[in-house]
Amino acid sequence: MDTNFQPVAQRGPRGKYRQHSLEFKRALVEMTLQPGVSVARLAREHGVNANQVFTWRKLYEAGQLVAAAPAQSSDLLPVVVATQEQVPESEAATGTITLEIGRVRLRIEGQANAATLAQVLERVLR
Repeated sequence: MDTNFQPVAQRGPRGKYRQHSLEFKRALVEMTLQPGVSVARLAREHGVNANQVFTWRKLYEAGQLVAAAPAQSSDLLPVVVATQEQVPESEAATGTITLEIGRVRLRIEGQANAATLAQVLERVLR
């Protein structure tokens, strides 16, 4: 891993506080996850408080330290929408679409159809 990078810190609207890019945070956290690396030493070398690096590690482990990127085909599961003839009558009137992204859960109940699914996926993948 290349450790020759410079933080891109911008002053926030409140004044002296720095805002580091997600790439910088991820790179620093990934370096701290290597065996035998001192978080305090690495933070000091990059001009960051060690407590801040530990906070970034928690966010990284929770999957919250990622850039919002368009979903790739490998990120999605295959979806099949069955026609009325293929679905047993007891299940035809109801259905559920549940999407979980991080701590957010979207649940749509009712008869699932291709138009509803397409609309939900279009909104989520923006």
